[in-house]
Amino acid sequence: MRTMWIGVAGFLGAITRYRADRWITYRMKGSFPWGTLLVNLTGCFILGLLISVCAERMAPHSDLRAALTVGFVGAYTTFSAFAYQTLTLSEHGNTDLAILYVLASVVPGVAAVWLGTLIGRSF
Repeated sequence: MRTMWIGVAGFLGAITRYRADRWITYRMKGSFPWGTLLVNLTGCFILGLLISVCAERMAPHSDLRAALTVGFVGAYTTFSAFAYQTLTLSEHGNTDLAILYVLASVVPGVAAVWLGTLIGRSF
């Protein structure tokens, strides 16, 4: 049952991401990816808010918590999970691992997109 709720919430998160990105991009002219940036930042905020409220203020059913965090926010932006994991590493005293995680994710991630694009364009 949890998987179904995550899927439903993920569907809603993906649709919300698409609509928000389009709305922001339409209003913010230019070549900078404002839509993606603002979706990623709002996703990080929403994930932090949900996790702290769920853990510190109320204890919703684990299916609801998973649907909201993994499903909705996870589909809205995977960047939020990356940011939260980085924060968790740092808060647990693993600052070196947090920095390594950022560097190991961002630099190779951009390189992987470049390589995939290069290979994709060669067909």
